[in-house]
Amino acid sequence: MKRLLLLSNSTDFGRGYLDHAIEAVRAHFAGVGRIAFVPFALKDQAGYWAKVRDRLEAERIEVTRVTPDPCGYKVVESADGVFVGGGNTFRLLRALRHSGLIELLRSLALQGMPYMGASAGTNVAAPTIKTTNDMPIVEAGALDALDLVPFQINPHFVDVEGPRRHMGETREERLREYLEENALPVVGLREGAWLKVLGDRVRLEGANGARIFRRGMSPSEWPEGTELTTRLEAAP
Repeated sequence: MKRLLLLSNSTDFGRGYLDHAIEAVRAHFAGVGRIAFVPFALKDQAGYWAKVRDRLEAERIEVTRVTPDPCGYKVVESADGVFVGGGNTFRLLRALRHSGLIELLRSLALQGMPYMGASAGTNVAAPTIKTTNDMPIVEAGALDALDLVPFQINPHFVDVEGPRRHMGETREERLREYLEENALPVVGLREGAWLKVLGDRVRLEGANGARIFRRGMSPSEWPEGTELTTRLEAAP
């Protein structure tokens, strides 16, 4: 049974790294001996791993760094859980593809290995990265991702507030454009919110809720604590 924890963000305003979600992180990795951390979304992978290691080892969660090579592949194979960190989604997906880890991560997650993603790590849990906010700073090879959930996710979703003077597209307008060409619904996951997935069940947790976009329908607003499973079916 799938066990996914998909965070919109890893740092909430005014708080330390993972502090806003640490109880959920502890519960997600309870009883897990060692997790593999995938730092590919940032340029300074060693520094990123050290930051995550220090934070999670304070919670008595052992963390091993994954490198984009055969040694990193073995680290993931032998781990009891995995955390895919945030940064640039295109850089992350390219490294997962080139290292062959995309197939391994998908297989292990579908077999029940606890998977946690934050930001870009949450983006790649979806069928594609078409709803990322990131610039394509590298060529990822394709947009197909881990396909662990049957819907798209837009982390860091922001609402338009007050009068607009900037005439560029809002986040909502961009997601509506996505639905003009694609049928899968999108969860606009606000800062402080996350999705907990157990098998086929999807629950919205954290704070600030989410906005769901479906083709041919008006966006719908949902608070934390909502079971989203039946609300995320693709439009016919």
